[in-house]
Amino acid sequence: MKLVFATNNPNKIAEIKSLIPFKIEILSLKDINCNKELPETQTTLEGNAMQKAEFVFDNYGYNCFADDTGLEVNALNNEPGVYSARYAGEDCNSEENMQKVLQNLEGKNNRKAKFRTVIALIIDGEKYLFEGECKGEIIKEKIGEKGFGYDPIFLPKGFDTTFAQMTKQEKGIISHRGIATRKLLNFLQTI
Repeated sequence: MKLVFATNNPNKIAEIKSLIPFKIEILSLKDINCNKELPETQTTLEGNAMQKAEFVFDNYGYNCFADDTGLEVNALNNEPGVYSARYAGEDCNSEENMQKVLQNLEGKNNRKAKFRTVIALIIDGEKYLFEGECKGEIIKEKIGEKGFGYDPIFLPKGFDTTFAQMTKQEKGIISHRGIATRKLLNFLQTI
């Protein structure tokens, strides 16, 4: 089976490929000659994930899946949420996003947070959603060099290492994306 993963993020592609068995071939947007920026104009993770998957299916004809992930911080009214990738502004980077979260949490005792991933799958025109979440907290300073995004400041519940200190495989077992991906895989084995 071939599936397009509708993302331009090479970190996400590497993470998903490490979680998916070899019998499913994952194609990137580059593999199908899609060089366009995918639309993400919805106000929910579910909406953005489905919008990206629909764009690829409608314009390129491939069975595909797309995800959208958000970091939801309790004390920040679940921000940055759907705006996680551009929390510090349209052209920001991960460093600026992390700094904004840390600044907004200054003086706050409640540092509970969760990562949430929604995967939208389209197979032969049929649409499905799968969700995964990982609870934890935001620590006060970055620790670790692995991972991407907010990983250096996110400490998963029950662990003493941040996502940025874990290997892809260790993170994949407990992460929001790993959980959603396993739900996707379980479903794919039934069709």
